[in-house]
Amino acid sequence: MVMKKVMVSVFTGMLAMATVWGSVGVEEASAASAFKDIPAGHWAKASIDAAVNNGYLKGYSDGTFRPNASVTRAEFAAILSRVSSNEVEGGKGSFPDLSGSWSEEEVNKAIGMGFISTGDYPNGFKPSTSLTRREMSKWMASGLAAAQEDFQTALSDTKETLVPVAEYYKGGLNKADYPYVSVTLGTGLMTGYEDGAFGPAKTTTRAEVAAILGRYESVQKKKAADFRDLNEMREVGLTGTNLTSLTPYKFANNDDGTPADFTQIKDREFKIRNNLGTQAIHRLIVVESDSDKKSKNLYGKMFIDKDFDWPIDGKEYYVFTEATLVPNGDNLSNLAFANATGNRFLSGSNFESGTVKSFGISNLPHTNYLSSGFFKKGVKRQFWMYTSMPKNSFNGSVTEAIAVNGKYTVMHLD
Repeated sequence: MVMKKVMVSVFTGMLAMATVWGSVGVEEASAASAFKDIPAGHWAKASIDAAVNNGYLKGYSDGTFRPNASVTRAEFAAILSRVSSNEVEGGKGSFPDLSGSWSEEEVNKAIGMGFISTGDYPNGFKPSTSLTRREMSKWMASGLAAAQEDFQTALSDTKETLVPVAEYYKGGLNKADYPYVSVTLGTGLMTGYEDGAFGPAKTTTRAEVAAILGRYESVQKKKAADFRDLNEMREVGLTGTNLTSLTPYKFANNDDGTPADFTQIKDREFKIRNNLGTQAIHRLIVVESDSDKKSKNLYGKMFIDKDFDWPIDGKEYYVFTEATLVPNGDNLSNLAFANATGNRFLSGSNFESGTVKSFGISNLPHTNYLSSGFFKKGVKRQFWMYTSMPKNSFNGSVTEAIAVNGKYTVMHLD
């Protein structure tokens, strides 16, 4: 359909807002404040106003914005090509099924800016297909990486990270998604839902896009290292812990000058006391939380909520260790495990929280200390456990150490 241009006399001489939606039915730009389906209390009103005023989005000829309408691939590609400050690089390909489409030029521009890889759509772009949150995440993270080397490195750093979304353990998040979801979560471009899910396969609404655009404008002006949550996910991807990204703790050095960091003990199998079994430790995730059990870092949402059954006073960091254990017999109770290593990071405490269910976490259970049946002979059990570390050194330095088969991780706080 032919797109109309709206000229308002008070803005004589200014161009009407550029068309964003093209053939999908958006006819003319409306004043942001005039949308009859966007009341004053709408959660995204400010973002919608800004997106419309900047010409990124437009309203419909009937005076509506339709905030809950889904967004297509072509639409979001066009928006990104407008909001991005990336340079356009030629020779990155195009899609034959866009020939003559209203969005052909803008999608090609988004390709040249690094948002979209033609290899991801070998059967055609299919521009009218509703955009998924998985695609949105990948496009935005790829665009940031195309503009800045540090974001490109962040994608590499997070290939093996723990992604703080429910789909990580419950399923629904492909391993190939880890870097892109990490970058968009870590920069605040996208957020998860209340139940911990990211919703990779869910589609995206116009209101959600409006909210994200303002964030993208801000994020593209910064460096990857400016975002603590992303730094934590990068450190976890590279080393297995977020300790130095979140806290002032540092790792000591070995005698040869190499860091005595978490990689020295990560994934190394060792025997626990009394020949009760074989264990390995995989991750050590540190959480900062206040007395209301509200987490101050993104990883905290995986472990602590109002139902967390340990007291929190804000004077400590709360540490969650992921381990695998294979018992040699049926005599390994939870109580026996508590004394199985002599180190509270390797055989920590059990815990309960509402997040255990919502994130699909396997945790060392808090009940039936002697007869829970959690450990069974020859059955590999992967689980999380809990301990804590002091936040302040008080009158001297604090040193924490973990030893595995003669290798040490030494953490100190001056």
